[in-house]
Amino acid sequence: MFAKADPDLKLRFIWLAFGYGLVTMVIFLSLTSQPVDLELSFPYEDKFFHALAYFVLMAWFAQIYHDKFQRNMIAVVFVFMGASLEYLQSFDPARYSEFGDIIANAVGVSLGFALALTNAKNILCRVEKVIGK
Repeated sequence: MFAKADPDLKLRFIWLAFGYGLVTMVIFLSLTSQPVDLELSFPYEDKFFHALAYFVLMAWFAQIYHDKFQRNMIAVVFVFMGASLEYLQSFDPARYSEFGDIIANAVGVSLGFALALTNAKNILCRVEKVIGK
């Protein structure tokens, strides 16, 4: 009668495990006293990487959860996580907290959320079809 809210992913456990690995990596990279420096040196480089990290997180989990409520809650959790990690950085003398990073994180979540409103939300479904052939 109603369309299913979540896709039938045969490898759901693997996709979730990979997603939680991404979350763990973002948390580690946000809190380590020795942040990674790629030495690329372009304007607002750190903001770009903040937005990219949170875009990837949101886009990834939006592949797994298509339900509107779940997707909204995931977005809220990631925005809260980004703000919380920025706050926690202020306790490390080797790091500093910036409001601009919180905004960049939220922009990344928003872009990932917007992508989930397109057919791109079915990429993992397509990958599983290709793998299953």
